[in-house]
Amino acid sequence: MEGGIVNRLMTNVCTSNLEESKLFYTKLFDFETSFESDWFVHLVSKSCHLELGLIDKTNDLVPEAYRKAPTGFYITFVVTNVDEIHSLALKEGFEVIKKPEDTFYGQRRLLLKDPDGTLVDVSAPIKEF
Repeated sequence: MEGGIVNRLMTNVCTSNLEESKLFYTKLFDFETSFESDWFVHLVSKSCHLELGLIDKTNDLVPEAYRKAPTGFYITFVVTNVDEIHSLALKEGFEVIKKPEDTFYGQRRLLLKDPDGTLVDVSAPIKEF
């Protein structure tokens, strides 16, 4: 089945404020803006070319039923150092849902809320010494 081959995967986050959301994701993670308009921002990570889209949730491309606060999912970013992201989030005044902690499954995990309420999980493997 050739039609089902995935060539690229990008998550689009619906937002009521493109600039606030862009600031959140570019300050905390290694994203830079590759395209920007009045209704959409395309971010690409500098290190490994991962993509994240930010779309104005009032745009006609977003169906009316999906313009509400996000529920039923969260975004996970696997990073090198969770504690650095936590410090930066506090410095920038971003909302921390749960401070960094070690989990039973071998990750150090931090939970944040983005400007539109999306739950953001920031995790890193715990290094054994």
